[in-house]
Amino acid sequence: MRSASVTPEGDRIRWVELPGQEPSRIYVHGLGATSPAYFTEIAVHPLLAGRRSLLVDMLGHGISDRPTGFDYTLETHADALAAALTCASVTGAELFAHSMGGSVANRPGRPAPAPGLPTGPGGRQPRPHPAHTRLIGQQRDRRLLRAGICDGRLGRGP
Repeated sequence: MRSASVTPEGDRIRWVELPGQEPSRIYVHGLGATSPAYFTEIAVHPLLAGRRSLLVDMLGHGISDRPTGFDYTLETHADALAAALTCASVTGAELFAHSMGGSVANRPGRPAPAPGLPTGPGGRQPRPHPAHTRLIGQQRDRRLLRAGICDGRLGRGP
């Protein structure tokens, strides 16, 4: 387990880090979840294994601190995530996020949570094409891996 101080009060975000090659893969959970429990099976799958992977728990979740003075908005979560990834020397990463984790990582008008993450206009993360989103939403994780989401066979949005 690794950690980084992300607030002036010293509150810490913690993550499980799997060693591997760069660029890193960052996994961010949804509301009420924890990344190690939610993403480990995906991160170690043979189609994804071998890359440095950080399974990050946002403040107030999992193994991270639960500060009472933190306001828990999407913006402050985004700032805290960016601070943790900077401390972890993450650049050029791929981001896997679920639900609230995707909202935190995709804050309009804010820079990407890690230098080198692809961004769209205004610093936003590009959004998948709606047809791909529907296809992905109808499948289970194992089926997604077999269907080729991990090797790009499903294509990319606009």
